[in-house]
Amino acid sequence: MRFSELLAALDSLQPEGARWLADDPPLEGAAPLDTARKGQLGFLEQNTPMAAALAHCGASAVLLPADAQPLHELAQQQGIAWAAAAHPRLSFAEALDCLHPRQRPTPGRHPRAIVAPDAHVAASASLAAGVVVGARCHVGEDVVLHPGVVLYDDVWLGQGCELHGNVVVHSHSRLGRNCVIQANAVIGGEGFGFVPTGHGWRKMPQTGHVVLEDGVEVGCCSTVDRPAVGATRLGAGTKIDNLVQIGHGVVTGKSCAFASQVGIAGGAVVGDGVILAGQVGVANRVRIGNGVVASSKSGVHTDVAPGQVVSGFPVIPNRLWLRASALFARLPEFSRSLKRLQQQVERSRQP
Repeated sequence: MRFSELLAALDSLQPEGARWLADDPPLEGAAPLDTARKGQLGFLEQNTPMAAALAHCGASAVLLPADAQPLHELAQQQGIAWAAAAHPRLSFAEALDCLHPRQRPTPGRHPRAIVAPDAHVAASASLAAGVVVGARCHVGEDVVLHPGVVLYDDVWLGQGCELHGNVVVHSHSRLGRNCVIQANAVIGGEGFGFVPTGHGWRKMPQTGHVVLEDGVEVGCCSTVDRPAVGATRLGAGTKIDNLVQIGHGVVTGKSCAFASQVGIAGGAVVGDGVILAGQVGVANRVRIGNGVVASSKSGVHTDVAPGQVVSGFPVIPNRLWLRASALFARLPEFSRSLKRLQQQVERSRQP
């Protein structure tokens, strides 16, 4: 694919945007800017450490920020074809789709797939070896089930879902259109529900179910638990990283993003567009407002109002946390100073 052909296929680029095609090089792939070579595409965002790599870049073409004229000139001096993008990372993502189009498995059932007689499986679905589809399941159009996927009874998969190797979806779970579940994730497993008694723990039956709305993606080895009653629900477009735990009865809004090792305890309610960075913990029944961002390792123990950026354990506003954390290393010095002041005060009180 020629660079000009690629640019024409990118929805995020303006057709009249600034560009320099040089000899309109052919592209066969993409790579990070510091390792890219001939025939590959790279990209660069404004004010990143990678900017220096452009001077020694071996890529045939790059996507650059629209408002970075010095970078445009440097690429041209290096003989690298370039195009200006308002959002280079987004345009690069679209370019990867073009350069490495998805290879969809051929529709049909592998001979070693097991499907219950009363399950509905669309003719366009693809079922690999070792797939098990339980009674009363619905597998929609263009669904792809990779090796070892297990659907318990009464599972619904909407059109275009893709479940990777060894995913397990428990009974009564409902997945909307175009959901992606990565390998070894478990959807709808029993929530952690036990009642303390004088004779130990009494199990609370987990009779609820899980709903993933359209476009939800769940990473490898993550779990979304079902509640005792009602539903655990992930809003449309929500993206979950690897090794994330979503507790029973959690409800999220649309387009949330949860990074690796996030844990959300049962009954928490999360608004639209919330971002939880790595290892954030959310306590039981906490309510998090729309647009909240919690930085890595934060502990969210109380409700957070919409639009806040929070950090720390327990969380406080991010700006306050930054100021407090900057003082942490000086605490020994402050302690010595305080001790000296106390000694001075005691001496001044002596007759």
